Amino acid sequence: MVSSRGFGSNGAPCMGLVYHSYLYLHGVIMSGWNTIQRIKRIEEEIDKLGFKFNKSKHTDWSEDHGALSLVPKDADSLPIYSRDAELFVGSLERLEDWLAGVRWAREYDMMLRLSDEKKRTALEQKERNRILMRMIKEGKQVERIEK
Repeated sequence: MVSSRGFGSNGAPCMGLVYHSYLYLHGVIMSGWNTIQRIKRIEEEIDKLGFKFNKSKHTDWSEDHGALSLVPKDADSLPIYSRDAELFVGSLERLEDWLAGVRWAREYDMMLRLSDEKKRTALEQKERNRILMRMIKEGKQVERIEK
């Protein structure tokens, strides 16, 4: 006989209570932990690429309410873009897909010998130098996108 409190007549917990406790401990808590680990992994990857997470500025009143975006992490990262450029807007799942595409494109460029980290670093520095020289010459902040 099972009482209404989830314990059998001998005082031991019935299987329903044990099962629900197991689901709570291994389902809810672990899925939260896995989500935290997933976000940390993504955050490390976007940091290496020169991005940081940001709340999307342009989708607050649309179907993407609460969407995240990627923006350059500082003035030295991704110098070709302005600081408020949103280079990705969407959900965490779409971000993982987008990052897979970025990885694929970089690896493909390296296989074709079109680009590598050394070339990319040199070209980014060249752009930083161009911006700095223009700032010194004009005495004001330079827009990043113009060529």
